[in-house]
Amino acid sequence: MAAYKEVGRLLGISAKFSRSFAGSGCWCSRLHLPSHNTGVSDRWLKNPVWIVPGRTMFVQTQDTPNPNSLKFLPGRTVMEEGTMNFAGPRDAYCSPLARQLFRIDGVKSVFLGPDFITITKLDANMEWKVIKPDVFAAIMDFFTSGLPVVNEDSKPSADTAPSDEDDEVVAMIKELLDTRIRPTVQEDGGDVVYRGFEDGIVKLKLQGSCTSCPSSIITLKNGIQNMLQFYVPEVESVEQVDNEEEAAQV
Repeated sequence: MAAYKEVGRLLGISAKFSRSFAGSGCWCSRLHLPSHNTGVSDRWLKNPVWIVPGRTMFVQTQDTPNPNSLKFLPGRTVMEEGTMNFAGPRDAYCSPLARQLFRIDGVKSVFLGPDFITITKLDANMEWKVIKPDVFAAIMDFFTSGLPVVNEDSKPSADTAPSDEDDEVVAMIKELLDTRIRPTVQEDGGDVVYRGFEDGIVKLKLQGSCTSCPSSIITLKNGIQNMLQFYVPEVESVEQVDNEEEAAQV
């Protein structure tokens, strides 16, 4: 209980901390999270809505800091809990929705969030105006089919919520990730998953639009690392865990 009280005290001073990120020009500039009084972002308003006559749903798009990733919002729940990342078609065996999206030419990876789907295209040479119509159609066809987004026996990415087994430092790290960092990164179509804390090093895995974004290292070091070090002195650095390293640890 002491750990949770300390986390609550630390989070209360976020306004002071947020000034240190002002003007950085990338995701980390928003890692303090916007206030509850903040209006809808300009990006949301500038993107078109895709509506198909005779259907009861529409899909909206939102740009991300990664030019090769685009966030699609179907206007309904995608993942009931957690998130799921599919780096390629072989990973999508447990998700009927992801399998359908991988059938589209040019789709490199698929990320499923609470209420959005992030599509990453193969390369910059492929234009979104060519890919988007097929993605819109696939999403709408899927949600009208009644199929589950993921199979019942599939598990989403491990949650960062603190558990009774965590010590005070790990509990504080997870609380910051879950309440301050992940929601902001998810706004940009990505996610950050906790993978461990050892010898002062926090290990994280970036997903969705974060995986191939030019700003990902800046986000990791100038944003996430600075925030964790400010609140948790025991944190010395933050390192990214890639798929190969994660597989070797299993």
